[in-house]
Amino acid sequence: MNLTTELTRDLIATAHALADAAREATLLHFRKPGLLADSKEDARFDPVTVADRLAEERMRAILAERRPEDAILGEEYGPKAGTSGLTWVLDPIDGTRGYLCGTPTWGVLISVADETGPVYGLIDQPFIRERFEGGFGLARVDGPLGASGLSCRTARPLAEAIMLSTFPEVGTATEHAAFRRVADRVRLVRYGMDCYGYALLAAGQVDLVIEAGLQAYDVQAPIAVIEAAGGVVTNWQGAPCHQGGQVLAAANRAMHAEALALLNG
Repeated sequence: MNLTTELTRDLIATAHALADAAREATLLHFRKPGLLADSKEDARFDPVTVADRLAEERMRAILAERRPEDAILGEEYGPKAGTSGLTWVLDPIDGTRGYLCGTPTWGVLISVADETGPVYGLIDQPFIRERFEGGFGLARVDGPLGASGLSCRTARPLAEAIMLSTFPEVGTATEHAAFRRVADRVRLVRYGMDCYGYALLAAGQVDLVIEAGLQAYDVQAPIAVIEAAGGVVTNWQGAPCHQGGQVLAAANRAMHAEALALLNG
């Protein structure tokens, strides 16, 4: 889809308005006594809170006013059809488990996609007050240390790499074994970052993020931000992953190729 300068400016402004609204909504309940969570599943604890729902409701209200012709895919309230060819993909709290624990690395994910996938995205960290932006020629972060550009790390040997993932138990037993083949070769592995891991990759702090079992709303904003910063994001077979599933995010093509080879045995 060919997007005019006027349209991209409006999309960027709308995305920031959504992030501002979600930041306010999520901080209303963060670290407050009595915060409860329902589970979306019976077999495992997949939490959702009043803050998740409130943040998405407020974002959807802004879109209804500013961009009513666009489609929406949100984690809490599902899909809404549109006529413009553009879809807003919303995760009101990525890392609800961390949110419940009071950790600061949960975030809000907002992206705009056309028929090819995400073209612009924000990773907003409300409590830390960092916002990572990528797409439409932008790759930048604004936060407590000021504003600066985003740029992924340059190539280095896999043995010197830092890798992040949210859960030590990655996917199925087969997926976990593939993950370990990479984890056993890198210098350092850290867990529990949720979407902040992808932001750190775009900021040049780490080399790899490898995960499985994700949804479209988990990955589309990180894809846009990382690709704008010069990184590579695919599934474990090297194909597009904007619908979720397995994700291999790498700081550069050399690191991506090494990790991809190990994931595939």
